Amino acid sequence: MEYVIQFGQLLLGISILVVLHEGGHYIAARAFKTRVESFYLFFNPWFSIYKKKIGDTEYGIGWLPLGGYVKIAGMMDESMDKDQMAKDPEPWEFRSKPTWQRLIIMLGGVIVNIIVAFVIYAMVLFTWGETYVPTQNVKYGVYCDSLAVDLGFQNGDHFIALNGEEIVDDVTYGKITKDIILGRIQEVTVKRESGNKTISIPDEFWKKIVAKGVKGLFVEQVPFVIDSLMPNENALKAGLQKGDKIIGLDDQEIEYFTDFALALQSKKDKDVAVTVLRNNQEVTKQVHVSKEGRIGAYNSSIKKYFEFVHKDYGFFESIPAGYNETGEMLSDYLVQMKFIFSKEGASQLGGFGTIAKIYGPEWIWERFWRMTAMISVMLAVMNLLPIPALDGGHVMFLSYEMITKRKPNEKLMEYAQMGGMLLLLSFMLYANGMDIVRAWF
Repeated sequence: MEYVIQFGQLLLGISILVVLHEGGHYIAARAFKTRVESFYLFFNPWFSIYKKKIGDTEYGIGWLPLGGYVKIAGMMDESMDKDQMAKDPEPWEFRSKPTWQRLIIMLGGVIVNIIVAFVIYAMVLFTWGETYVPTQNVKYGVYCDSLAVDLGFQNGDHFIALNGEEIVDDVTYGKITKDIILGRIQEVTVKRESGNKTISIPDEFWKKIVAKGVKGLFVEQVPFVIDSLMPNENALKAGLQKGDKIIGLDDQEIEYFTDFALALQSKKDKDVAVTVLRNNQEVTKQVHVSKEGRIGAYNSSIKKYFEFVHKDYGFFESIPAGYNETGEMLSDYLVQMKFIFSKEGASQLGGFGTIAKIYGPEWIWERFWRMTAMISVMLAVMNLLPIPALDGGHVMFLSYEMITKRKPNEKLMEYAQMGGMLLLLSFMLYANGMDIVRAWF
């Protein structure tokens, strides 16, 4: 069921963004009296699910959910309409318009993507506000990934300074991880029982993080107090109860949830002795670990252990906050582009399955809109890449025309468009193929 929810959210999110992106091209084209022949959500090779012609434009829904398109008259695009391009230009065609107008038409989709992200972020903050755990409220310190341990971090560390500056109230460990990956943090000072220690982050550290596919270098440590038990699962059958605090696994002392979760990975499909603290008395139960390394017990929400900060935004407050969040996301994604063109980044690329997972297995509207805003920014940046068949490819040729005052050779445009389409198709096959490989192996 969770896969249905994930892909349902993906389908809705992509549909909204495709219609709005293509709508940006459509509005700009109509503003300059350029004819739009087709406006489609999804692609429609051979047939359409729905279509209706209104005026000069055919509106429709295709059956192949890989995007969408507007076909603008007199433009060499993915339709490869050579017959139309062989005729003399008409005044209502794209190729008859001044270069600056054609440039705005091609940038219309990207501009709308950025505006959509800004509006979503602003309205999310206005509707739900913002809830987070500042670093200073993480009283048990952090659990560190092995890559962080190799640098000198330790489980239980408390972060107190970044790049020599004291950490401000709204910084979270999630943001710290992101900024380390993006190369914005070169030095971290942590507090330990033995005293403060400053750890340097190497310049190329991001390559190790990306190659390993680490989602978080640091996770807030919390005890493991059972909040709920899965029906008919091993923990319940063994006699574990809600409120039990897990303190031992076989001969290993357990202090935090992360310790227990990691210890189970070496106990798959085995019986283990789980020691819990119940009513201030130690109780030991024999529990079978599943092949997936689970026992069917859930920890209490981290809200039980930490003081969360919640900030509400009024309507006018949400506007600059939404602007800032859009700018930060845009900046982050531009920096991340270097990952895609690296060997480490290419190994972690994913397709629709990877994107669907970021929405999560539950339909939570706040998360849905946040993820949709993020994807809107991603689409804006990706579409600006100077690859023929993308908006950025057309912008590249139009920029050449504006500088040289000469139009590119039409045959060159045709071959470039075909090459760009093949490149994009190869990229899409690779990315989605990586999803299949990961799922299979």
